This record gives sequence, structure tokens and C-alpha cells, in this order.
Amino acid sequence: MKNQTWLTKIMRFFNIILVVVTILAYVLPFLAPKLFPLLSVFSLVLPFLLILNFLFFVYWLLQLKKYTFISGIVLLLGITFINKLYKFSETNIPPSENDFVIMSYNVRLFNLYDWLPKKDVPEEINKFIAQEKPDILCIQEFSPVDAINFSQYKYKYINVEGNKNKYGQAIFSRFKIIDEGEIEFPHSSNKVIYADILRQKDTIRVYSMHLQSVKISTDINDNISEEKSKFIFKRISEAFKEQQLQAELIKKNVDACKLPKIICGDMNNSAFSYVYRLIKNDLKDAFEEAGTGFGKSYNFKYYPARIDYLLVEKEFEVKQYKSFDTFFNSDHFPLSTRLELKKKVN
Repeated sequence: MKNQTWLTKIMRFFNIILVVVTILAYVLPFLAPKLFPLLSVFSLVLPFLLILNFLFFVYWLLQLKKYTFISGIVLLLGITFINKLYKFSETNIPPSENDFVIMSYNVRLFNLYDWLPKKDVPEEINKFIAQEKPDILCIQEFSPVDAINFSQYKYKYINVEGNKNKYGQAIFSRFKIIDEGEIEFPHSSNKVIYADILRQKDTIRVYSMHLQSVKISTDINDNISEEKSKFIFKRISEAFKEQQLQAELIKKNVDACKLPKIICGDMNNSAFSYVYRLIKNDLKDAFEEAGTGFGKSYNFKYYPARIDYLLVEKEFEVKQYKSFDTFFNSDHFPLSTRLELKKKVN
């Protein structure tokens, strides 16, 4: 080991830096963005760090070097983060008469402002929903456009605002909605809506969330200067601070609700973030329970981003999870899960 090559020394140096940065990223979900706003942005690169650690692990293994153990330990410490990034096998438990399917989809106003170069987006979404037949449908960035027809749902809660072009959120249900409400966010057009839904003898609460957007999609595809990078970095950190406040308001409402709960929608943040950890709390992530692959929910160019979620209480058995990442009719993709409520609540 005394006669190490220059390549080994360089690789060891970068590996040590990577280990330190990765351990720091592991800690970030426990650090409030309000206290460490700029540092919290690094949670976005944790998937990339995990991949680099795996590549170092393979490299040292092929070289038969002792540093293999360092990379291996780092990966073991991050095993829970790996499960949030990628699932190798899916779950598909046979259906029963008590199952129901809930779908969440950010539709981006049904392409109201022609972001996509196609004119039949509302019609395509109509056909998709009719084909998949979710029992409960939660839509973020909803707009009541004429071409949309969800008449198959007897019950609905639509919460929109605006003058000429209305926008907001909506929950559609085959089961009776007996109560509804919203969680408003200060100084933001984003919010959470919820519906208490009666299914058979059980009442469940379904939350549809849309947290503060980081708004980086248009900038990130351009040539990024140093000045622009600093601006984007600061804007993301400010958005994460807003999201923390919004997550705290959600948690307060969720903790006060005694019904079995499902939280779904667009969090605009990764599963490695403080905001995700705060909202998820002791709920189950349906992707982690039954998904496969990356669970991609946002059409980001550079890596398979998962920023939309289906989180369910422990009383629910997650029997199947789907991410429809080939359905290109928004900047997000639909996701759904098939559930069974095991514990009866009157």
C-alpha cells in the first residue's frame, strides 16, 4: 500500500470528499430549511451522490482495494434513501372487493396556455381517466375547461380562484363526500384541499396538496452562467423555506384529524428533504411499499424526479402502485395506488 499510484491517490482524495458530502446530505432531512436555507438545496443532489458512491464501490472492488469497505458502509448507511430513489421489485397483491384506487395528477391547467405543442390534451386526459377508472381522483393545477368531462364521478369538491381563467385543485369521488375543507398558505396561491369520504361504513380523509414551486424548469435547460446559478440556488432555498411553513400547517391539520388519512399531490420537493420527512411522518409512502423503478413523477430532463406522492396511514394495505411516466400531457405524470383499509373506523 505504500507504493500507491498517482491515480489511486487522486481517486482516494475524491472518494473522501464524496463520503463527507454524502454524510452531510444524509443529515439534511433533519435540518430545517429556515435555519439552513442554502444548505437544504443539497438534498436535491443526493441521488447523484448515491450513484457516485456506488461507482466508487465498484471501482475499488475491481481494484481489490480496502476502500471498498468505505464506499460499502456509506451505501449501507443510506439504504433507506436508496429505497426512496429506486425500487427493484414491485408489489401487486390480488384485488379484493374492499379495494379502491386513488390517483393523483398535476394536470398543469390541462395545457390551457399551450405549453405542450398539442391541442388534444384535455381529450387525452379524459380518455386516460376513463380507462384507468380510479375511484378517487385528486387533481392539482385544475382548471374548469369545457373539454374536461369527469361525469363518471357523482361527487366532487372543486376549489378554484381567479377571474377570467380559474385555477386550483379538485377531488372527484365515486363515494360520497360528507365534508370538505382547505388549508391556506400565507402569501401563496398554493394550498391544500381535503375531503372526508364515506366508503362503505368507513370515513377516510383525502388531502390533495400543492406546495410552493421552485420554478427551475425553464432556466435549467439554458446555458447557466455563474450569476444565474446563484440566482437559481437562492430561489430554490427561498422556496424550501416557504415549503417548511406549508408543511408545518399540513402537519397541524393532519395531527388533529382522527380519521384514516391519505395525503397525495405535488410536494415540489424530493423524498430526501426535510419537508417530505415532516409531512410523511409515520405514514407509508405507497411507492416504497409497492412501486418499481424510479417512480418518476415529473418530466425533468436530467434525472427521474419524484416530487409527487401518495402517502397513506398504516391502516391501509398498499396492494399496487403505478407511475404513468409515458403519459405526456403535462409536466407531471399521473400516479395511482390500490389500497385496502384493514382497520374499520366508524
